[in-house]
Amino acid sequence: METNIESRTIAVLVDNEPGVLARVIGLFSGRGYNIESLTVTEVDIAHNLSRITVVTSGTAQILEQIKAQLDRLVPVHRVRDLSKEGSSVEKELALIKVAGAGDKRVEALRIADIFRARVVDSSHDHFVFEMTGQSDKLDVFVDLMQPLGLIDVSRTGVVAISRGPKAL
Repeated sequence: METNIESRTIAVLVDNEPGVLARVIGLFSGRGYNIESLTVTEVDIAHNLSRITVVTSGTAQILEQIKAQLDRLVPVHRVRDLSKEGSSVEKELALIKVAGAGDKRVEALRIADIFRARVVDSSHDHFVFEMTGQSDKLDVFVDLMQPLGLIDVSRTGVVAISRGPKAL
């Protein structure tokens, strides 16, 4: 029995209509598959299409089952495993709120500069940083802000697109 767990980013082109996201999520939850990240956006207004980007994990066999089952859903037009089908670009956006004064405030700004996080809101007692990048980079930044007064974090989830001239 295979026990090697992999993480995959899967892009799904679907009809933009009520209930489609619920059907996709239902496929995952009904079979006990975990969703680590989920983003959805309309990508083609003329053809009424949306793109769902899902980060999930499992054995190679389970991941193949997920892709095959997604491909069989009626509102699904295309399923692509961006982790396996050539190179892709993956990014995530986070807003990180940190409260603090004195040395902790200075240290938070110093670390934010190193990570290229932008201050998008501030007062005498807090900052809100905006940061984009790979999920693991955001994880490290959030961990570093913990002892400096981390209050809140909001993350978008992974967005991804394949490299090269072809569309999904």
